[in-house]
Amino acid sequence: MSNIVIKGTAQLDAMRQVCRLAAQTLEETAKILGPGITTEDINTFVHDYTISHGAIPAPLNYRGFPKSVCTSVNEVICHGIPGPRQLKPGDIINVDVTSILDGWHGDVSATFYIGDPSPAARHLVEVTRTCLQLGISEVRPGARIGDIGAAIQAYAEANGCSVVRDFVGHGVGQAFHEAPQIPHFGKRGRGPRLKEGMVFTIEPMINQGGWQLHTLSDGWTAVTSDGKLSAQFEHTVVVTNEGVEILTAFSAPLVSSEVF
Repeated sequence: MSNIVIKGTAQLDAMRQVCRLAAQTLEETAKILGPGITTEDINTFVHDYTISHGAIPAPLNYRGFPKSVCTSVNEVICHGIPGPRQLKPGDIINVDVTSILDGWHGDVSATFYIGDPSPAARHLVEVTRTCLQLGISEVRPGARIGDIGAAIQAYAEANGCSVVRDFVGHGVGQAFHEAPQIPHFGKRGRGPRLKEGMVFTIEPMINQGGWQLHTLSDGWTAVTSDGKLSAQFEHTVVVTNEGVEILTAFSAPLVSSEVF
């Protein structure tokens, strides 16, 4: 707990600004998605939109990541590198945006349908969307970090899916990744207690098959070991005296996906 940064009023105001920009960036990106677009097209849009709004795309050159956004298609769990891949009808894609504005980070992602997905793909995406909602609903002062993961894991597994273990939510602020870590699996009553002013992401990655993964030779792209689909949704939240505020809340449902 000693490493967790508790944000005060001025810091939270800065976080609200950058998180609003990150959410806005994803809202606008959603409008260009469709069959035939490449993941590099998405990267170009996110990069240009971010720069034009006086911000910096956080992924670019972060620990050597070569692009401005993560684009994870179908069996890709996370950290997909944009490139020449064209999206096809029936694909699902997670677009993960992190912006830096005045030294503060805002982090948000959503999974989108490209055309009409299969019933199995739709089931996975909707389970994942609900997992995020359930995780956020656990956030309040005095709750424990384990409560978040327990709620997510119970719902995912009850619906025939699995929760990725290797990647977790994280504190966020002036650093891209801060304490605490937020596992999306676990047991109630375990882990540090949540306190007002804690800011972190909840970003469950839910797989259609097993939770195991491997990383491709590029050193970044994580894919399901069994080749089955994976989906993810993410918000940056802050613990308030009354419960939780979603800092990256969208102003309206996203195109291709009814995200709260």
